[in-house]
Amino acid sequence: MVDVGDKPTSARRAVAQGLICLQTATVEIIQSGGIDKGDVLGVARVAGIMAAKRCPDLIPLCHPITLTHCSVEFDVRPKGILARATCATNAQTGVEMEALCAVNVALLTIYDMCKAIDKTMQMEQIQLLEKTKI
Repeated sequence: MVDVGDKPTSARRAVAQGLICLQTATVEIIQSGGIDKGDVLGVARVAGIMAAKRCPDLIPLCHPITLTHCSVEFDVRPKGILARATCATNAQTGVEMEALCAVNVALLTIYDMCKAIDKTMQMEQIQLLEKTKI
């Protein structure tokens, strides 16, 4: 791991997003609550937040940091769902890996919950949108 011991603690924030492309019928089933496994977006939101909290367990050299905020929001579109994660901390290192983990796991959760009805799903455009240090 990189030594961040001499760096001052500061407020940090990161925003990441990604898109899962779905068939229009799949989006409609998600919105109507017709997925057998349950509330797709509710489960995906919790999964994303849990992933952000467990990021150092998933990424070998990622520093363990305490999150002061984590949210996962969805923008449902006719042919997909955009997931956006915002993470914040007061730490000696950034919080972008946590935001990226949240987005990826949220999208993977949607994929898992819908794989029985949609074989065409694709995750794409996963990216860090913003990284700030105050």
